Amino acid sequence: MAYASGMVIANGVNLNYYRTGGSKPPMVLLHGVTDDGLCFSPIAYVLAENYDVIMVDMRGHGKSEAPETGYTLTVMAGEVAALIKELKLEKPIIMGHSMGAITTLTLAGLYPDVARAIVLEDPPPFWMIKKTDKSEPPSPNMLALWIASNKRKTKEELFTEVRTGNPGWAEAELEPWVNSKLRYSPRIVEMVQMDDLPEMDFESLVKNVTCPVLMLTADTQKGAIVTEKDAAALNQGIPQLEVVHIDGAGHSIRRDQFGRFMQAVQTFLATIN
Repeated sequence: MAYASGMVIANGVNLNYYRTGGSKPPMVLLHGVTDDGLCFSPIAYVLAENYDVIMVDMRGHGKSEAPETGYTLTVMAGEVAALIKELKLEKPIIMGHSMGAITTLTLAGLYPDVARAIVLEDPPPFWMIKKTDKSEPPSPNMLALWIASNKRKTKEELFTEVRTGNPGWAEAELEPWVNSKLRYSPRIVEMVQMDDLPEMDFESLVKNVTCPVLMLTADTQKGAIVTEKDAAALNQGIPQLEVVHIDGAGHSIRRDQFGRFMQAVQTFLATIN
């Protein structure tokens, strides 16, 4: 499927995006750390029938600019809100995975009038962090080490890694995943450190989310990160939250169980006016 691509200046940062187009309701897709916009290609192929799908390369990823600093949720949420304004998107639905999901949730709390609805695919449960918590990330940070190690791998090595680690993924998922690892900037390692998290008041932020919300969860023993306790806590702040658990999937729910993921998403979207 061919996509139009473009670049906008969002709060001073050049963000690249891909777009299916058409006079249809807009939907913005935000990828996880080390992925990029084109990692949503299999989903965009399905959703483009009913939506104008915009797949964003977040800062430091894909063809977007990689500033030296500023890899925080508030900054990234502000940049996506600015992109939506620059593209003149009217109340888009926003869907994100992992880092993109928690950015989506942050955006909906900081800018409650922007999104028509949001979909969260296994977001890191940062709403469980209290302002009084001391941030003590594990040492060494394994995700940070993996991010750095990918820049030393060849395309062939990355293909071997993704095929070995994810034998159930469709072939269409593999090349976008590999290409995204070759494109991101090493500066994105700041995203997994996020020293500002304890200072964010998530308890107040989530209460500002007024739009419909779907959160997709999966099996923690397969690598998913949102637990039942995490989901229940978020539901306390967002009473309209709908949670759909998809068995047999890990952190990349849509890649592990594409059909069931899409069924849950499309069922939710059918309820959005």
